[in-house]
Amino acid sequence: MKSKVFIACDTTKIKKIREIISKTKNSKIKIGLKFGLEFLNSKTGRAYISKIKNKTIFADLKLHDIPNTCASAINAIKDLKVDYLTIHISSGLEALKVAKKASGKIKIVGVTILTSLNNNALKEIGFDKDVKKLVLHQARLASKAGLDAIVCSAQEVKLVKKVFKKEIITPGIRFSSKANDQRRTLTPKQAISNGANWLVIGRDITKGNIQKNIKKLIDHLNK
Repeated sequence: MKSKVFIACDTTKIKKIREIISKTKNSKIKIGLKFGLEFLNSKTGRAYISKIKNKTIFADLKLHDIPNTCASAINAIKDLKVDYLTIHISSGLEALKVAKKASGKIKIVGVTILTSLNNNALKEIGFDKDVKKLVLHQARLASKAGLDAIVCSAQEVKLVKKVFKKEIITPGIRFSSKANDQRRTLTPKQAISNGANWLVIGRDITKGNIQKNIKKLIDHLNK
């Protein structure tokens, strides 16, 4: 089975997106495109996404609001025909259920604790559980709400799989130990061996020579 990778398209430049699409084409791994708030809120971003054909599109909006607003936002994005859409699990069970009900063909993805946060950061916010306990708690909630997928750190995949039986998407994937602004990271191979269904990779692919970076990823996964 092919490994599946969402390329994080963290830019507002259409030219760069076109380059990413053309230069990540390969026969070894399945490539999807992840667009976040930066691109989806840009002047030309929304219109461009509606024209992309034959790609798995992940709209990383990270909805976090009252149930009615979450449902309205999902209805407002349906014309883009995206495949995956994120909502913070901390929005609460009712918002998650309403989002799932409103989603139609879109897969609703529950976001657990962001990979930029660690135990110290959680304490600062006011959480008294450590990262792993909180992620497990949230995974149970996502399962209860009938969500289609979960976003969690690759370090927590094995834990999440105990209580959540659908797709698991893992950001914070790095070829090297240089984590940048992520705290809880793993390599692509480690993430897949832990049981991740989709990897999310940004700068390690999109910076520098994209074709070389894709080849490096394929070689890394086939070692």
